[in-house]
Amino acid sequence: MLSRTADNLYWLSRYVERAEYLARILEATQRLTALPLAYVGESNEWESAVATAGCGKAFYAQYEEANAENVTDFLAFSTANTSSIRSCFELARSNARAVRTALTVEMWDAINGTWLELQRYGNGASSREEFSRFLRWVQESSLRFDGSAYRTMLRNDAYWFSRLGVYVERADNTARILDVKYHLLLPDNERIGGPLDYFQWAAILRSVSAHTSYHWVYKENLKPWLIADLLILKDEMPRSLASCYEAIVRNLDQIASAYGRQGPAQRLARGIRARLQNSKMDGIFQRGLHEFIGEFIGENNRLGSAITEQFLI
Repeated sequence: MLSRTADNLYWLSRYVERAEYLARILEATQRLTALPLAYVGESNEWESAVATAGCGKAFYAQYEEANAENVTDFLAFSTANTSSIRSCFELARSNARAVRTALTVEMWDAINGTWLELQRYGNGASSREEFSRFLRWVQESSLRFDGSAYRTMLRNDAYWFSRLGVYVERADNTARILDVKYHLLLPDNERIGGPLDYFQWAAILRSVSAHTSYHWVYKENLKPWLIADLLILKDEMPRSLASCYEAIVRNLDQIASAYGRQGPAQRLARGIRARLQNSKMDGIFQRGLHEFIGEFIGENNRLGSAITEQFLI
């Protein structure tokens, strides 16, 4: 496979996954801001949404205040923000056009149909209700594309590069959600386990489709250390860091087997996977969750660079 084709497939999947992630973050923020003040406290949930998306510097270069109107415009519809939902779908469609013959008919119909439907929203949603429908549509569109890839692609290098993009992006997204929750969402004077903490964590779990899974696994009320355990170390949880890296290692091994050689990306991915397998939540909290997640995000970015250098250029 040409490196250019692999690059298009990899980034096509990353952009679709990123669009869904942004929709989930905005939906969780909208849900939190709809709660009474007694439950949401004095924290600025819209500011935390910008921080979670990892584009605070770009946002504040364009806007003075993180409020509902500015954040929804920047993260959902702005053409100036290369990581907005609109930009992600447009870039995804551009990558899909470049590798049209490597996609199945169902995959092309899913991403092209999403791009065409996106034009209907123009410069944004006219009401809170319409914006909620837009966010649900974004998530459904991502699931449709992901499902079409999973159910129709040959299990060859095109498929494996596509899945690498999904899981590298998903791991980064889950890590950022956890990091922002611990350090921006909960005010310093709010006790852990209080009503504010509970509703924030419930919203975060719903943003990664893990609220029901949490109760199946732990059968307890929401507890921060158990939520962190679920989203970091549980292989059974599809969006956990451990699950993402199990899939990354598996797909990199498939590529290595097909091409007959290993490389830095495989070794780096296996090292990250091994550290997650050997980690315990007691040790992570003792060392510091913020430090652990910060190191993970850095390692995940290095893996992305290693994949690019080894395969995509």
